[in-house]
Amino acid sequence: MYVVVTGGGGFLGSHLCDALLHRGDRVLCVDDFSTADPENTAHLRGHPGFTFVRADVTAAFDVPGPLDAVAHLASPASPPDYHRRPLETLAVGSRGTENALRLAVRHRARFVLASTSEVYGDPVVHPQREDYWGNVNPVGPRSVYDEAKRFAEALSMAYRRSLAANVGILRIFNTYGPRMRPHDGRVVSTFIRQALDGEPLTIYGDGSQTRSFCYVDDLVRGIIAMIDSDLSGPFNLGNPSERTVRELAELVRETTGSASGLEFRPLPVDDPARRRPVISRAQHELDWFPQVTIEEGLRNTVGWFRSRRGRSSAGRTARESVGC
Repeated sequence: MYVVVTGGGGFLGSHLCDALLHRGDRVLCVDDFSTADPENTAHLRGHPGFTFVRADVTAAFDVPGPLDAVAHLASPASPPDYHRRPLETLAVGSRGTENALRLAVRHRARFVLASTSEVYGDPVVHPQREDYWGNVNPVGPRSVYDEAKRFAEALSMAYRRSLAANVGILRIFNTYGPRMRPHDGRVVSTFIRQALDGEPLTIYGDGSQTRSFCYVDDLVRGIIAMIDSDLSGPFNLGNPSERTVRELAELVRETTGSASGLEFRPLPVDDPARRRPVISRAQHELDWFPQVTIEEGLRNTVGWFRSRRGRSSAGRTARESVGC
């Protein structure tokens, strides 16, 4: 297959590029590195199946065909990034998604949208099934990301219904692993960096809010299964093992061997209280389920962070939040 991956330079996108190339596909990675680290794909330069195009997907672009699939992952995804770039986040969810859809339609290619569990907002239904419509504040500080993804889903389905586009939607829950940025504001990367630096682990609220953490290799298998199908979804992709943020902090301290304390701060506005996916649909229709335990995944992730210690702290934010 020949697959275009928008946002292919990011944490998740670069792992998807790796996996596609490993199975023999050709990959064209599109990224403007506005929130991604160029080192994520540096090892792929020179690979005969890999092509990189530096571009902003909110501007119209084309790719020489024929193409088999377009995986649309481009978007700021961590709270500091979309708070810092609110207009860009809305633009990539709207114009960027439509440009990627138009590319897929022109080449009669499969289109897979990387949506998010944030479309459920602060859910009043738990755990979250795909038929739940969500509880999203459309004018809150998180709305630029939440509503951008909700619009992207609506746009994708409109293309499927109106133009018979081969569209599939994935709702991705908290994902972690190597290549996360130390200062991206996500809870796993923040806790690991703080533990390794001997800093207090910052917990927002009392730490009783829950998340479900999926290792990146598992998540990528699900994306590829969706690329290979003709199903529309939406499908939840995530690990249904639910943990409190405080439990995660304790596990990170244990994994790193850190003596760091815990520091409690006020809960951010609209922070979801509980988050756990129902994945039975993905299990039955995509034959997908996560296999990596959080203990194994954290060991791998901590090892990667240790190997990166002492490097540049680019991407540091003045205020880190516990995000997805």
